[in-house]
Amino acid sequence: MRKLASFNRFMEVAALTDGEMVNYNNIAQDCGVDAKTVKEYFSILEETLIGYMVPAFTRSVKRRLNQSPRFYYFDVSLPNYLLHRHGLQPGSDDFGHAYEHLMIQEIIAYLGYNDSEETLSYWHTYSGYEVDAVLGDAKVAIEFKSCREVQSKHLKGQKAFHEEHPDARLIIVSLDAVPRLFNGVEVLPAKVFLQMLWEGSVV
Repeated sequence: MRKLASFNRFMEVAALTDGEMVNYNNIAQDCGVDAKTVKEYFSILEETLIGYMVPAFTRSVKRRLNQSPRFYYFDVSLPNYLLHRHGLQPGSDDFGHAYEHLMIQEIIAYLGYNDSEETLSYWHTYSGYEVDAVLGDAKVAIEFKSCREVQSKHLKGQKAFHEEHPDARLIIVSLDAVPRLFNGVEVLPAKVFLQMLWEGSVV
């Protein structure tokens, strides 16, 4: 019974960290178990297809990169259920997390359904720059922003990535009304991005 209670608590903590870099020690402390047990719990979720890990992009030119994977539940509805999230409001942190998860979910589905050889990873430097999704060997770098208008401040991660990988296609998926090119970055409304993704014109 105690093990089941610990696993139930783990499911909730995993939902809290959904889409974040996995820190086994912190999660273990929150769940009252050791880090080895937490790793076993994550393995159970992966083996039963309840969740998956997105690895870190590790090819570095000059910046030091985080190596920890990110964990996502197989569907955005599961963390919403576990955390009792209802009526997510645009502009809120919860909405932003769910929005990013949904887009990652679609990319995972597209790559799987099409037997694509392209890999999905994320890029995060120790200095705080990040890109939510990297497709292939720096072929495409995608950021997800749940804002209605992408501004210069939203380009920091893409610019840093481009400095190291100048041939990468840069995309920001947002709630902008129309597609546009902004300082060398393609800004795509979410619906347009998903249409392009499934048409095979993203990667």
